[in-house]
Amino acid sequence: MSRRICIVTTTRADYGYLRPVMMRLRAAAGVELQVIVSGTHLVPAYGMTVTELEADGQPIAARIEMAQTGSTPEAIALATTAAATGFADAYARLRPDILVLLGDRYETLGAAFALLPFVCPIAHIAGGESSEGAIDEGVRHALTKLSHLHFVATEEYARRVIQMGEEPWRVTVSGAPTLDNMLAIADLSDAELEAKLGMPLAPGVLLATFHPVTLEAAETMQQVRQFLTALERIDRPVVLTFPNADAHAVDIIAAIRRFVEAKPATRKFVTSLGTAGYFALLRRAAAMVGNSSSGIIEAASFGLPVVNVGERQRGRVHAGNVLDVPCEARAIEDAVRLALGEPMRAIARGTRNPYGDGNAAERIAAVLCSVPIDAKLLKKRFHAA
Repeated sequence: MSRRICIVTTTRADYGYLRPVMMRLRAAAGVELQVIVSGTHLVPAYGMTVTELEADGQPIAARIEMAQTGSTPEAIALATTAAATGFADAYARLRPDILVLLGDRYETLGAAFALLPFVCPIAHIAGGESSEGAIDEGVRHALTKLSHLHFVATEEYARRVIQMGEEPWRVTVSGAPTLDNMLAIADLSDAELEAKLGMPLAPGVLLATFHPVTLEAAETMQQVRQFLTALERIDRPVVLTFPNADAHAVDIIAAIRRFVEAKPATRKFVTSLGTAGYFALLRRAAAMVGNSSSGIIEAASFGLPVVNVGERQRGRVHAGNVLDVPCEARAIEDAVRLALGEPMRAIARGTRNPYGDGNAAERIAAVLCSVPIDAKLLKKRFHAA
């Protein structure tokens, strides 16, 4: 009988992380992969990125609408609660043997809660990390305590998970599977990337992303103004990617649209480039600026200098290609100019990525396919580290 392994994906970013794991499991003998799609994958305003999974031939077993009507805290809380009903219905139909969840999104927390009565083990990818400026911090650690297996990116993150009382045998230092895509996905040509962007590739283009800093929600508009002011002063071609669907994301989107409309020839705002398009841009950008985890986890593998803005990613391990700055226009501007200089570019090119070697999915799939699903796995004991 096949082992039913179910993976939940809710955003374009987590699909890039989970895609290599899905591909490994699809090729594994004795495994039935079930993929549940939810969150912004099913929202047209965020690019309807479920189409990327469909193009990859992923076996989508359920689609769960978040039914989110806005980006206020109330709307997000209500959508998360409503989605839990959809997850429960899906689990009752699919009856997975193991559920795989990633990271720290509020949508994922609803997926975990809905599974509890089914007495099914949860495997959590990317635990032990820290993002002190976001509600993601609490979500990530809650998922750790709800989970039975942990696949972490670094030894430091493994120690953190064990400090939370998780038994060491449950923890695998796998690396970050998003890096596996570098080996598996062919680079796009300049023409293909330009077609995705809808603009010519300009020399020295910046890649920029600004997500809501959810523990500083009252300061959102002041922060995005500082961020965009810095980009205005630098006056380089820039591609900006959509923020996460967190509180106040709608306000950030509106501000960025106004910024882009002021100089549409050299500024582009994209909902999603897909994994191949995004990696192609990482290879060609002069620098990355903003507060995305991609700047911490993936950019080092491309030798790309990164200006990490504000508190959102504080606490994450990062390599020497990253410059941390407060969310102030002058500090951001100065750091970007430093990142564009040859000394910083040379440092970035020589950086080793602490998030792994590009073989994480193989390690994760090996455990998921072989771990005994028994009382030892299901009955957790607190480990005093």
